[in-house]
Amino acid sequence: MSWLDRLRQGLSKTRQQINDTAGDLGTDLRETLTTRLDSIEDLEYALIAADVGRAATEEILADIRASHKSNLQDALMEALTLQLEPDLRRAQFRQLGFTPDARRTVVDPRGHVVMVIGVNGVGKTTTIAKLGEYYLGRGRSVMFAAGDTFRAAAGAQLGVWGERLGIPVVGGPEGGDPAAVAYDAAAARAARGTDLLFVDTAGRLHTKHNLMEELKKVRRVVDKADPGEPADVWLVLDAVTGQNGLAQAKKFHEATPLTGVIVTKLDGTAKGGILIPIVRELGVPIKFIGVGEGAHDLQPFDPREFVRALLDVDVPRD
Repeated sequence: MSWLDRLRQGLSKTRQQINDTAGDLGTDLRETLTTRLDSIEDLEYALIAADVGRAATEEILADIRASHKSNLQDALMEALTLQLEPDLRRAQFRQLGFTPDARRTVVDPRGHVVMVIGVNGVGKTTTIAKLGEYYLGRGRSVMFAAGDTFRAAAGAQLGVWGERLGIPVVGGPEGGDPAAVAYDAAAARAARGTDLLFVDTAGRLHTKHNLMEELKKVRRVVDKADPGEPADVWLVLDAVTGQNGLAQAKKFHEATPLTGVIVTKLDGTAKGGILIPIVRELGVPIKFIGVGEGAHDLQPFDPREFVRALLDVDVPRD
């Protein structure tokens, strides 16, 4: 099964949610706007039910009303794609007909160290392993830092992945100082000249305040060991959590500004629309999405491809 087919399958619950509420999206747009206003209302309810959010839904409906497309589905595809593009210039390119495809090029981190954060249970450690395999396959040298010293066996789990993939792992004792692990790993990366270091971090401490302070500390010590790093902080978010996940993202973003989001478990939710408020409210790009447990089920995020899969529409590639 191709990646696009897996994505279509993974988004089937969200698609069903929209279809059950909004009905036939293939109707004539002008007719819908004049004599079938109920279709627009149904679409509004459907988007909100899919966790798109009220503010983004209003913008999508406004774009549909202003669209020159001939039918409702095409207008919806265009509006959704624009909402998923955080960069204004790229969004304008899309409006002019240019369709950049993220999966045709490597997702390049801005520097050498990527700090991976998120609450326990979202799949941070497994995602780091998948990222390691992704970049190894594209000719990059990779290291891991097992900085989640508070979760039992997290370090061992990353160690197993490292051994399996042939990726060096810098770790520390269970319950030890995560910042010390991050410092040692960043210093080792700089000394060895390794292309990329992915730093696993704790997802739960006794209070949210303690967790956020620990993440700030990790970021500071990485910069001491490897000046200018981490250039990237990527948040791993479980799509199933919906609006709660968005609230989490905002807290993390306040504590240590994000440069990217990775959304996992899109195959188990009817709330796939949550990607839109993530982009819209945080102004942070989605780097990768995951629709399964396999290594190749984590792939670079492309807005157009996501919308095609969500609405189950075949559009010829340029």
